[in-house]
Amino acid sequence: MNNLEIKELFANINSWRQGDKRAPHKPLLILYALGRCSRGESREIQFTSEFDTKFTQLLREFGTSKSPSNSHHPFWYLRNDGIWAVSKETAMVSRKGKKNEPLKRELIRYQVYGGFPEPIYKKILEDRSLLIDLAEQTLDLNFPESLHEDILNIIGLDISKTISGKKKRDPQFRERVMRAYEYRCAICGFDVRLGNMSVGLDAAHIKWHQAGGPDTEDNGLALCVLHHKIFDLGGLTINFKMCVELSENLYGRQGFNEHFNLFHGKSIYKPRNLNYQPNKKYLEWHKKQVFKEPALSIEANN
Repeated sequence: MNNLEIKELFANINSWRQGDKRAPHKPLLILYALGRCSRGESREIQFTSEFDTKFTQLLREFGTSKSPSNSHHPFWYLRNDGIWAVSKETAMVSRKGKKNEPLKRELIRYQVYGGFPEPIYKKILEDRSLLIDLAEQTLDLNFPESLHEDILNIIGLDISKTISGKKKRDPQFRERVMRAYEYRCAICGFDVRLGNMSVGLDAAHIKWHQAGGPDTEDNGLALCVLHHKIFDLGGLTINFKMCVELSENLYGRQGFNEHFNLFHGKSIYKPRNLNYQPNKKYLEWHKKQVFKEPALSIEANN
């Protein structure tokens, strides 16, 4: 198996089969295992309570509200994609139940190990460029760029010095969104410029590019870098009334009130052109697939 064939296998894992619903489990497990490879750790990962705790945290940070309860699913189902092998599979599949799926406690009880198959593992160890390509590919296909560095930091994989060209987006998307929102953050109105250049302002996709979100104004928001990061992490969302909703999971002390609490329940700065206002179908996707429910009550902030 050559590098191209390996990259094709990793690119075609069965993660998006339920339409545009987010399925971060397998990509996060792949990145977790690649992090281990980069440190020369053993091929096999034992499914222990300690591993479950670490992986659940990854799902809690970068998955959906319902992700953490299914932390064992990718460990079992990734083997169907040809890039993962599980030990004691015969003992596991003997259990009767839905799709012969083992319970989390059984994976721990049977001391089950999982990891990349030996030929793939050796290729990754021997060729760091392949490891980096696989990490970049997995990130680009499944997560917005604003989250890449955070994910890499948590799994302990440094590819910052060797990052290749990113997947191309519509080069005009950012400028169109900036113009639509008059070069200010839709949430806080942040507008700082150095000469003629706007600083600290991003064009954020409401429905992620990785989930099929288009590069159109009605799928974009001009957000300052702080609100963009929290938006992509699911700490806040925009409802159908074009008002900001905060997650109950978002909290803090210094700076929290003026940067977040102050805007909860408040209307965003909307584009003057009604055609550019956030499309409700994209807002609905973000609310269901990214936002960390439950939402803080509006009354709690008044």
